[in-house]
Amino acid sequence: MTLFLHIFILLPVLGFIISLLVPAPKEGVISGVAFGTVGLHLASTLGFIGYWLLNDRPILNIKDIVLFKATGYEFFIDFCFDEIAATYLFVGSFLTFLVTIYSRYYLHRESGYKRFFNTILFFYVGYNITILSGNLETLFVGWEILGISSFLLIAFYRDRYLPVKNAVKVFSIYRIGDVGLILAMWMSHHLFHENITFLKLNNYELVHEHLQSHTWIGVFISIMILISAAAKSAQLPFSSWLPRAMEGPTPSTAIFYGSLSVHLGVFLLLRTYPFWEHQLSVRILIAVLGLFTAVITTGIARVQSSVKSQIAYASIAQIGLIFIEVAAGLEMLAMFHFAGNAFLRTYQLLVSPSVVSYLIREQFYNFSPRARSIEHFFPKKLEYTLYLLSIKEWNLDSLMYRYLWNPLKWAGNKMNFLTVNRLLIFFIPTYVIGLVCLYNEELIPNNIHAYLPIFFSLIGLLMVLKSFTERRKAPMSWILVIMNHFWIALAISFNEHFKNDQTILYLSGIIASGVLGYFCLTKLKSLEGNIDLDQFHGHSYKHPKLAFIFLMACLGVSGFPITPTFIGEDLIFSHIHENQAILALSVSLSFIIDGLAIIRIYARIFLGPHVKSVYETAYRSS
Repeated sequence: MTLFLHIFILLPVLGFIISLLVPAPKEGVISGVAFGTVGLHLASTLGFIGYWLLNDRPILNIKDIVLFKATGYEFFIDFCFDEIAATYLFVGSFLTFLVTIYSRYYLHRESGYKRFFNTILFFYVGYNITILSGNLETLFVGWEILGISSFLLIAFYRDRYLPVKNAVKVFSIYRIGDVGLILAMWMSHHLFHENITFLKLNNYELVHEHLQSHTWIGVFISIMILISAAAKSAQLPFSSWLPRAMEGPTPSTAIFYGSLSVHLGVFLLLRTYPFWEHQLSVRILIAVLGLFTAVITTGIARVQSSVKSQIAYASIAQIGLIFIEVAAGLEMLAMFHFAGNAFLRTYQLLVSPSVVSYLIREQFYNFSPRARSIEHFFPKKLEYTLYLLSIKEWNLDSLMYRYLWNPLKWAGNKMNFLTVNRLLIFFIPTYVIGLVCLYNEELIPNNIHAYLPIFFSLIGLLMVLKSFTERRKAPMSWILVIMNHFWIALAISFNEHFKNDQTILYLSGIIASGVLGYFCLTKLKSLEGNIDLDQFHGHSYKHPKLAFIFLMACLGVSGFPITPTFIGEDLIFSHIHENQAILALSVSLSFIIDGLAIIRIYARIFLGPHVKSVYETAYRSS
């Protein structure tokens, strides 16, 4: 029976690889590969779930591949199948199959036809890895794939300003969720002293024994999980990204932001429910967050002029209610609610292009709205206040900018004095001195040694802050990102003798991807001249191969699971002690801003309207 879990993962991978090899002009073959892959996956799913139900629904768990093993640390891939996985697998395969059929004709003769189906199959790989994951590390692999798939599908119309701008905005929220998961994994390693599986989390005695003397660690892990879930499912304060994600094609909007990807925050809460089940404060926090999100986004949805934005906020409100159900322990109700909401939103989004004709037809039936609604019973001042706040979407976007992104930009702009020459003159000798100190640690006084990890990690944070705000030279921004990883490796090396093989594992992907990315930038500069980061250049139109290679380099540097750096990032956090909050904060901030800086470089140089275009472009979204 466990063989099918491998089939559910390998089938989309095989379909994705085949679709990459099909020439772009052969639309029928491209869509046929996607249709066949997802159709076969759906048939396998239905057959397997039927067989599994007849055999009394056993919980399946496979410890599949050990990717890295060291003293006190093991990174392995684990798969699990139970009622939660069965529900998400059925809904995901069925809706992806419907959307694939719809897309075959909807995107006919689009210039990015092949790119769309490649990305959909890539998304489906990540989705299956996520829902069948048996531990947080395996879930994080699929989580990362879903994040980059989202970015690529929102920016599908890559020659337009708004889709690219909104894709970067959505990716920035996803990055916060990514680091929330990394911090949850970090602290769970210290709590359980192992790579804990979801199956073991169902053991109440084991969890209770560890949490009894580590209450605050348990609360911290639960809050990090909640932040990741809220970011992925567009709950407050991250709700504003979902309508912006509607800039992509309607089919990808339906499958991502109506049905599957947006409900993965709920999946994360359901999977980890046995861990925080007995933490009353966490359950109240999740329920309150869901309640506030449901109330506020319901009001916003009712005043939207765009049908897609209305559906987006309505979906957020329903997910808020599902959060309440999960917090209340109503697991089965939450899964039914998820399935119903996913089917409804997929239908609504797929028919949204025809909504105008539907409204015209409704006029012949003398449709009239209700004369009074609940708002009419409020005092007039309160009614008007709520109306204006809903029109402005409760200023969620501006709040994120004011309290999150603008302070980072301000800090980065304070370092405009940095140039390539000054970096070489000051920071490289400093790094060499750090390496000399590392291999002569016995000569450093203990009171100084204790502060060196924080000092070096803060230098790395300054590097990546400067990279995030750099507007003149793309190569310099790229070099700063690479240097940040070297400073982090040095900081953790001082913290716990993080040397040799583990340092090489972490930095190997960074070095290879960094050199490849720098080569792409210098090559493009020789071909096009100026490649500053002050505007979108749209060079993927003339240099698609170079754009693809640079994207692979970006993924490698940001710790995507295509290089050993992916394992290295988790390994680094395992060497940060549970009482080193400042060090963990600086490293996690570095990873957040690192990902944003990298995707910003890629978007500014290769996406958006071409820099030599003479046509006007829209700069505001509805």
